[in-house]
Amino acid sequence: MEANLRDAYASKAMRGSPRDYFQLLKPRVMSLVVFTGFTGLIISQSWANIHMNPLLAAVAVFCIAIGAGAAGALNMAIEGETDALMRRTRMRPVAAGRVTKSDAYAFGGVLAFLSVALMWLAFPDGLAAGLLALTIAYYVVFYTLILKRRTPQNIVIGGAAGAFPPVIGWAAATGHAPIEAWILFAIIFLWTPPHSWALALYTTEDYANAGIPMMPVAKGAKSTRLQILLYSLVMAPVACLPIAFHMGGLVYAAVSILGGGFFIYLAVRVFLSRAGDHPEGGEASLYDVKKEALAARNLFAFSILYLTALFATLLVEHVITGLMS
Repeated sequence: MEANLRDAYASKAMRGSPRDYFQLLKPRVMSLVVFTGFTGLIISQSWANIHMNPLLAAVAVFCIAIGAGAAGALNMAIEGETDALMRRTRMRPVAAGRVTKSDAYAFGGVLAFLSVALMWLAFPDGLAAGLLALTIAYYVVFYTLILKRRTPQNIVIGGAAGAFPPVIGWAAATGHAPIEAWILFAIIFLWTPPHSWALALYTTEDYANAGIPMMPVAKGAKSTRLQILLYSLVMAPVACLPIAFHMGGLVYAAVSILGGGFFIYLAVRVFLSRAGDHPEGGEASLYDVKKEALAARNLFAFSILYLTALFATLLVEHVITGLMS
């Protein structure tokens, strides 16, 4: 009896380690959010010909990071049972039982409040804080609770949540959100469906088991492959708009045109492939797939590199411009 009590206590003591709480923040997603938000913040300063206080800039990026982490934690709290049904997500802290749902809710809720409150205190005009609060609410309520299980367009509409960070960064630096900021939003918004659906093509069975109507589950692989191509054909030209609006220079022009062309080439390969016709079953590794799904995997992998390259090029160009001015 005493031994059982000790074992139960030890088991309880092991639950909710610092690493588990870090994983609740969805660090890989957070890193992309921070990167795009920081890029928006830097670009806006050269666009508006201002120099932001470095401490305030750090606070803005910190708030964006914590807000993104809060949304991730709340998403995992809501979807603990669903995540447990999918190979790709079953080892997440809540799904695996290492963190309780109530603890994840509390953790995410506190972080959400702190991120918005600190953003409001640092930038009293309220635009950046309002956009951050909207982003968290959009992802947690509108996408996770309402859209995800109701429509195969879930990732299309819900993708707006991941597209807000550069607008938030721009608003924090300038107090405004002009069309240039929304161009950055549009790039991420249009990039999200082909990126996410490429992954869904070779994890279809995972989503089906969890009852999530992702596009391949609801409309089939062939329709998904076509929509990946159509979105890619729209997204690639939109990614070139920073050139027309004098946000990107010659290097960005080369990256966006060549990268966009290669993205479309990979999307055509997906369209002509049989990816998703025979569900892969949600492999443990996102990159370990059967031969017929290689085209989808290659597009998924390149899409991450492509978006990173676009924003990295914009960032470097504007940092150089700022140092030379």
